[in-house]
Amino acid sequence: MAGEGTPDNVDVVILGGGSGGYAAALRAAELGKSVVLIEKDKVGGTCLHRGCIPTKALLHAGEIADAARESSQFGVNATLEGIDMAGVHKYKDGVISKNHKGLQGLIRSRGIKIVEGEGRLTGPKQVTVGGDVYNGNDVILATGSYSRTLPGLQVDGQRVIASEHALVLDHVPASAIVLGGGVIGVEFASAWKSFGVDVTIVEALPHLVPLEDEANSKLLERAFRRRGIGFKLGARFEKVEHTDEGVRVTLQGGETLDAELLLVAVGRGPASANLGYEEAGIAMDRGFVTVDPYCRTSVDGVYAVGDLIPTLQLAHVGFAEGIMVAEQIAGLSVVPIDYAGVPRITYSSPEVASVGLTEAQAAEKYGADGIKSVNYDLSGNGRSAILNTKGSVKLVAKVDGPVLGVHIVGDRVGELIAEAQLIYNWEALPSEVAQLIHPHPTQSEAIGEAHLLLAGKPLHVHD
Repeated sequence: MAGEGTPDNVDVVILGGGSGGYAAALRAAELGKSVVLIEKDKVGGTCLHRGCIPTKALLHAGEIADAARESSQFGVNATLEGIDMAGVHKYKDGVISKNHKGLQGLIRSRGIKIVEGEGRLTGPKQVTVGGDVYNGNDVILATGSYSRTLPGLQVDGQRVIASEHALVLDHVPASAIVLGGGVIGVEFASAWKSFGVDVTIVEALPHLVPLEDEANSKLLERAFRRRGIGFKLGARFEKVEHTDEGVRVTLQGGETLDAELLLVAVGRGPASANLGYEEAGIAMDRGFVTVDPYCRTSVDGVYAVGDLIPTLQLAHVGFAEGIMVAEQIAGLSVVPIDYAGVPRITYSSPEVASVGLTEAQAAEKYGADGIKSVNYDLSGNGRSAILNTKGSVKLVAKVDGPVLGVHIVGDRVGELIAEAQLIYNWEALPSEVAQLIHPHPTQSEAIGEAHLLLAGKPLHVHD
């Protein structure tokens, strides 16, 4: 081990132990490379400790609450006595702890050296942590992201909070305003509503989850109206003030909203400030590290992955980028990631899942006359009826060509999108998917029947 100030030379130095960083470390070690993984907090990063995993645990707790509340619909006489936030956190933290311990053991088993501390790039291929210097033949930057806010909007962690504060609230707020109707805002609004919170979402764009196909956004909005989740679309935030009861949010135009707290969910920004990137010659753009399709930066032998670069901010994208970079370093042949082919899921109730192009994107690329689309309503699906969920499968395809996009809304449909990923990425024709036999009764049948409809031979579809 290197002593104080003594350089430690290895094959790969990775700055950041989140999804992209640890995936790169595991794959590089598997390929015979010596690896140093530097992490200032805990390996697993935002996803495991303050993002994907704890958020989905809260959403599942909310699903249990809704199941108890709505049990009489299914002939079961259950009652919901309330939400025990201490118990919810115990469950959530148990899930995180189990995953964290498993990841730590996996990293140790691969012979990867973990360095705890805040690292800084002090040369093109040199990272310094405290007084220790680590030189790599290659360096991977994977420092992740932070919760953004708006100019002049101060997050105090008490009444004006970010997602990391929302995950550790010790009580269920009576009411909340969620600023931002993207994935993060929609998921917290959904979980809180399940816990009994009076929720209103404020979104500046015309739809919730605005990056999704417009049909999906409209179905989610309809479902949220049924659930009693309020939302203001095309509404711009102006200011927030503290009141005796909580906060008062003023929108442009003068409309005011009062609630116990305000959750700021306006996206995540790249964690790149004061880490020595620009000084080392790394090209940057609005805080993001600029990379080519192979995640290579402007400096030879330095790569960047995950939320630090302007690709989809998803844990599974970070995994894929980290693996691709590790394989490049090991001399393997790799292909760039087709980001349109990456599955995207919003884990609200109902869920929104998609892969490929939206109808608008497909029309822009191939012309409105060059594409076709169909919607298969889940009311024709037996399993969805059993689950009492509403939604649809929307398909977008080239005329006489492959499927270009699959867009699904409904409870548990996130589990269906893996098949849709294969359909898109293997450029399947609707007629080819229509020939596949899906098990009955499952929600996966909805994908099969949507393709039957697109192929011109509909089954459970009413005219």
